[in-house]
Amino acid sequence: MKTALLVIDMQQGLCEGEGRAWASDEVIARINDMANRLREAGVPIVFIQHESTTGYLEHGTREWQLAEGLQVQPGDLRVRKKTPDSFLNTDLEALLKARGVEEVIVCGMHTEFCIDTTTRRALALGYPVVLVADAHTSAGNAVLNAPQVIAHHNATLTNISSFGPRVRALASADI
Repeated sequence: MKTALLVIDMQQGLCEGEGRAWASDEVIARINDMANRLREAGVPIVFIQHESTTGYLEHGTREWQLAEGLQVQPGDLRVRKKTPDSFLNTDLEALLKARGVEEVIVCGMHTEFCIDTTTRRALALGYPVVLVADAHTSAGNAVLNAPQVIAHHNATLTNISSFGPRVRALASADI
């Protein structure tokens, strides 16, 4: 396995209420199982927290917190972001370089925003990506339901070849 780093982008406000992400409890359980195996293998874990200055996902609010049930360990890292791109105006790329990371593993939510954008940006920066096919989720939208959004991105992101590095979609149990 290449030197990897697991990026988890999943917050409480996206896992509750009317806009709750599809199957978020099951996704969190798969993320926890996979993250524990990766920690044992020495893979760093980075939790991403999207924030706004006011309103929904405002820094410090309940909704901004990591999703309930996610198992965070003392050695895990955190990165705060203000856009769907986990790299834009953050220290994520510096974390990857400092650790000699050669491959990024991505999971969490919202598939069509944060997962998609972070995956594409990692590719543009030269990092191959493992998209955890059963550990990213969405609330869906007016055109596609959540399972369709997830399936679409699993198929679409793995077919991008123009960046050079590629995306591989793997089940969490296979990582």
